[in-house]
Amino acid sequence: MEWTHSVPIDAPPDVVWGLVADVESWPRYISTVRSVTRLDEGPLRVGSSARIQQPGQPPAVWTVERLDPGREFSWSTARRGLRMTGTHRVVPDGPGCRNEIGLAGSGPLAVLLVPLARYVLRTENAGFRAAARRRVAA
Repeated sequence: MEWTHSVPIDAPPDVVWGLVADVESWPRYISTVRSVTRLDEGPLRVGSSARIQQPGQPPAVWTVERLDPGREFSWSTARRGLRMTGTHRVVPDGPGCRNEIGLAGSGPLAVLLVPLARYVLRTENAGFRAAARRRVAA
């Protein structure tokens, strides 16, 4: 199962990428993320991991599998019966950009993602858009 959500953002791609790649800052502007703790230092890179706590879920460790700096990264986590892969992509669009978020789930428990996936992706994109607008206005 796979879900995606895309939203235009009136901010330069590098501003939005800065927000997307700074995963530890997400709880400040994304209500679906309670805490993010990087398990390594420095900029995101393939192999980087972070422990993420989301409401109503046990903490999960997400590990970066693919990275195109300034443009896109994908990471995954696995629990018994469920593997999830999240993709974050910033696509230039005129003077602004589009922020695209994807979530793919596989395994016997993937069906449990259905009720939450669309809500989570919309909420996260709304948080990125609001944070980018504040950053550009500052």
